[in-house]
Amino acid sequence: MVQWRKRVVRNGDIELAAFELGDPANPPVILVHGWPDTHHLWTHVAQDLADDHLVVAYDTRGYGESSAPKGDAPYRLDRLAQDLFAVVDAVAGDRKAHLVAHDWGSLQAWEAVTTAGADEKIASYTSISGPNLDYLAEWARKVLSRPTPANLRSGISQIASSAYIGFFHLPVVPKAVFSAVGRPAVWRWFLSTVEGTDKSRIVLSDSFTSDAISGLRYYRANIRGKLANPDARDTAVPVMEIVNERDIALRPEIFSDTGAHAPNLWRRTSQTGHWLPYTNPGYLADSAREFIASVEGRAGDGVPQTMDRARVRASGPDAPLAGKLAVITGGGSGIGRETAYALAAQGAEIVLADIDLDGAAQTAAVLKERGATGHPYALNVADTAAFAEFAETVRKTHGVPDIVVNNAGIAVGGSALDASDDQLDKVVDVNLRGVMTGCRLFGRQMVERGTGGQIVNIASAAAFTPQRGLGIYAATKAGVLLFSESLRAELADARIGVTAICPGIVDTNIVANTPLAGFDDRQTEAAQRDRLVKFYQRRGYTPDRVAKQIVKAIHANKAVVPVTPEAAIGYRVYRFFPALSRLGARGNVFR
Repeated sequence: MVQWRKRVVRNGDIELAAFELGDPANPPVILVHGWPDTHHLWTHVAQDLADDHLVVAYDTRGYGESSAPKGDAPYRLDRLAQDLFAVVDAVAGDRKAHLVAHDWGSLQAWEAVTTAGADEKIASYTSISGPNLDYLAEWARKVLSRPTPANLRSGISQIASSAYIGFFHLPVVPKAVFSAVGRPAVWRWFLSTVEGTDKSRIVLSDSFTSDAISGLRYYRANIRGKLANPDARDTAVPVMEIVNERDIALRPEIFSDTGAHAPNLWRRTSQTGHWLPYTNPGYLADSAREFIASVEGRAGDGVPQTMDRARVRASGPDAPLAGKLAVITGGGSGIGRETAYALAAQGAEIVLADIDLDGAAQTAAVLKERGATGHPYALNVADTAAFAEFAETVRKTHGVPDIVVNNAGIAVGGSALDASDDQLDKVVDVNLRGVMTGCRLFGRQMVERGTGGQIVNIASAAAFTPQRGLGIYAATKAGVLLFSESLRAELADARIGVTAICPGIVDTNIVANTPLAGFDDRQTEAAQRDRLVKFYQRRGYTPDRVAKQIVKAIHANKAVVPVTPEAAIGYRVYRFFPALSRLGARGNVFR
């Protein structure tokens, strides 16, 4: 049970019930709720932030224990912004306050931060699932005046998501409906069904039904006027938008032009729903805490540095992977290097791990030349303890990754009977155990964060194309493929996608470094290996083409992606004509 300290803040005739947690000497953070909530929405977030902040959540007018004036006019956004400034003055005194607001709380906070002189009272603003209505009106006019397929798609999608607002404007009916079914148990069922929220985490006030009805006045007092006559004002207050891709009410595209009016803008996008304070309070608290620390110039102290990649550099649509962190093993050459380039080109920040630190550093240097960011690390993926240390370093230094590409791999060719135990152990440890370790370490981080993610494991067409002379290598890649498909099912509820990429014959340096078992002298082995290298070079399928398929798979969350024509054919032959696949395996690629 949260031990709130209650106080009353007055704005003229309006009494606002405010509830505090934390040391009054700490930086003040004001939490503003939306419809149909009260300060109880912030129960979990407030307890987290109160460790190092003075947290104040208040019931906005018409809700909970605050005044509820009659009529619609008292609920215009300019009046609500005045309430917010009254709370800021009462709580912060001569200090600046930080705002964190959700839903209609965000709309009120936008009205406040775009008021002249707001930056003298408000240090930062974190907005969750709540647009500036004036900016929204501008965006709507833009997309409807340019009816391209993309604009029409986003416009129609937002209209469909906002259809409930039309219902809220009807006379009598909404009040009657909420009077009849607007019960806490029904609302908990709704949030559990729509967003998968644990019902025990949904904290509601005793006045929930009357609050839901009273809150309808916010819609009637503001929506029509703002959308018909927008007054888009700029703000000097640093703003972070937390955009939820699964928001049932708001499409991410509506936030694309915020930067035109908020030059100090950061944005985080995740696979989360509308009621983030209930579903992912830890992620929300961590995001707000890091943003506040960054604004106050006290970043560091064990807090991962993720704000730079969240910075929005210009208005308009974000790069597809803007703000995302990708970890790539084997990033110093071949497919790993090209994947780093491809993901960075779409806006991602890259962490590069490779047993060859110089190779990873070279990749990072190229990324820097291209205006992207790469962080090179030395890592032997077969060393589980070192991998665990690396994963923890990434979490503490850069944050939890959004994308993990387990690419590092080696090969061994020749007779499985002639391969040494050392060769067998090495290829299994790198190709299979290394992939499993990467999935487990970073998968745990993703699950704990609770905002989804994507894991990509590089298997091979050898996983489903049995070949004499590649049995050991093929076995490890088959293990990667089946492990990936099994893990995909395991992590589906956490909205973490797992993809197995299965390249065929690709010209990389893995062939040149492949030991061949069963040859009596090194000269013969080298000659055979050189023949294979030349064959792969003549095939001419370069790693950048594989990287393009990896990026497509990430966006589409594909389960299995055979790359190259021979891989696609081999995949289907193995599925539908396995006997033919086994017959083909008898050919010896080393002769």
